[in-house]
Amino acid sequence: MTGAGVLCANACIKSGAGLVTLGIPESQYNIVSLKTFPEIMVRTFKETSAGTLDTSALPAILEFIKKRKITALVIGPGLGINNRTKSLVKTLLKTVSIPVVLDADGLNSIVGFYELLKKRTFNTIITPHPGEFSRLTGFSVKDILSNRFTTAVKFAKNNNVICILKNNTTVVTDSVKICENTTGNPGMAVGGSGDVLTGMIAALLFQVKGNTLKEKLLNTGIAGVYLHGLAGDLAAKEKTQISMLPSDIIANIHKAIRKTLQ
Repeated sequence: MTGAGVLCANACIKSGAGLVTLGIPESQYNIVSLKTFPEIMVRTFKETSAGTLDTSALPAILEFIKKRKITALVIGPGLGINNRTKSLVKTLLKTVSIPVVLDADGLNSIVGFYELLKKRTFNTIITPHPGEFSRLTGFSVKDILSNRFTTAVKFAKNNNVICILKNNTTVVTDSVKICENTTGNPGMAVGGSGDVLTGMIAALLFQVKGNTLKEKLLNTGIAGVYLHGLAGDLAAKEKTQISMLPSDIIANIHKAIRKTLQ
């Protein structure tokens, strides 16, 4: 799903990141390079026979992170769930010490391997929708929606993560503090909107303040969800909730930031 990575990277650069690199399988370059903003670097890595990132890409990815002094990593949008790709995700989480935003197939890759999150000690933000959270927790979507605060807090506490449980009113928690977002609208219930949010959060990681790393990541999640919803509200005014797209959210990020700063 090449569009997911493109939306994530485009949202990231529009949200204040200084440099953004989108890492993709080798065979996707011609497609992806035409869709990303020209300011985004597109870097290819070794791929599986299924066209997803391969475990053998790990040394090159780690070298790139070190050489380019990467400060935050997004894992998940459009990634795929090939077993060798899942193995790559798990090894990355074990190896890198920088903050990670984990979404989509990044989350699907770690089901049952929560020690990877615990050992990172609140250096990870997860952004599941109810379906993904159901796979993570084992609870039904119905039970999750009926007990959003309880299940999000419990998972955050048990696994040392900042949990952003997406829904019409998104919940953000570090297991101690709980926030419920008030921005956003039904027009954002379109595939790709979550990828935009993930990119925005990654960009905000080193712009938002906090006395501790945990507090910094929590505040980043809160700011990202709020600005994402506000950009969606501004997009809906222009395009209507019926016709707006995730790319319209990206087009309104600057307006949401300006309105918030004012």
